[in-house]
Amino acid sequence: MSMNFKRKLPIPKEIKEQFPVTPELATVRDERAEEIRRVFRGESDKFLLIIGPCSAESKEPVLEYISRLRRIQEQVADKLLIIPRIYTNKPRTTGAGYKGMLHQPDPNHSPDMLEGIIAIRDLHLSALHDYGFTCADEMLYPENYRYLSDLLAYVAIGARSVENQQHRLVASGLETPVGMKNPTGGDLSIMLNAVSAAQHRHTFLYRGWEVVSDGNPYAHTIMRGYIDHTDRSVSNYHYEDLIQLHDLYCQSGLLNPTVIVDTNHNNSGKRYNEQVRIAKDVVYSCNHNHDVRRLVKGLMIESYLVDGAATAADHQFGQSITDPCLGWEKTEALILHIANDLE
Repeated sequence: MSMNFKRKLPIPKEIKEQFPVTPELATVRDERAEEIRRVFRGESDKFLLIIGPCSAESKEPVLEYISRLRRIQEQVADKLLIIPRIYTNKPRTTGAGYKGMLHQPDPNHSPDMLEGIIAIRDLHLSALHDYGFTCADEMLYPENYRYLSDLLAYVAIGARSVENQQHRLVASGLETPVGMKNPTGGDLSIMLNAVSAAQHRHTFLYRGWEVVSDGNPYAHTIMRGYIDHTDRSVSNYHYEDLIQLHDLYCQSGLLNPTVIVDTNHNNSGKRYNEQVRIAKDVVYSCNHNHDVRRLVKGLMIESYLVDGAATAADHQFGQSITDPCLGWEKTEALILHIANDLE
């Protein structure tokens, strides 16, 4: 068997010309980017919430969700800085299942990468145009980052990709903050090595070019729990875990020490309702210790309009078709609780 080269896709420049960022939107984007960078530099004590669906499967419910985030952002603007998740690429452990909007702009139809590229840019652009939000996405495919490079506020590199050389080197050339998740086995040294690689200069191959990067000072860690040798979920959001990471950062010499705590995945054992308790526990740890508060600059939360998850054929409007998520009522209450309790 061999690969079938189906068609040549447009390069990112062509897609950007078709769906441009206007000068007015560029101003909004740039002001927001600087506000986010100030958090990572420690110049702002606002707390980041990187929050939204496990995967964005359709434009309408995602924008409805983001419209609600916009309203609550105004209420908590003195304490919190919200970055909506619009995750358009979905890693699959076995390779089977829905791989995200990039692959399938309609989850009930066959994959169409061209329509997917257009759909994900249109969605991210709509979030900026309609609600003033630059958003987060996962860099599952480093070569596709350029289709969204002028729109993203935040990039995550997943637990299965964090050891990959190309992900690390591409991250070193981004101006966007890049979060490196701990690997599925939980080794913190692998995660910190990824951050170190991303913070240094490199020369490497990318999209047929010889590229020289300057290093990304905003590369940082994401703690998402892990799976031990018995295939059991183990959490790493506890106070002791954060103190350990703080000490490792102190020994590392890395710039802008930061961790974002992922409240789902193996931290919750994918029990999505546990995210509320975990978020509150992390806030308590931040309030208890100044070093922890300086290190923990935010949370990553999986949330959507409707609780839980269902299949693409059976899900409700605004319900996840991948990992289960918190519904809106619980989400709103949690955001307000975090803003109220964080010292």
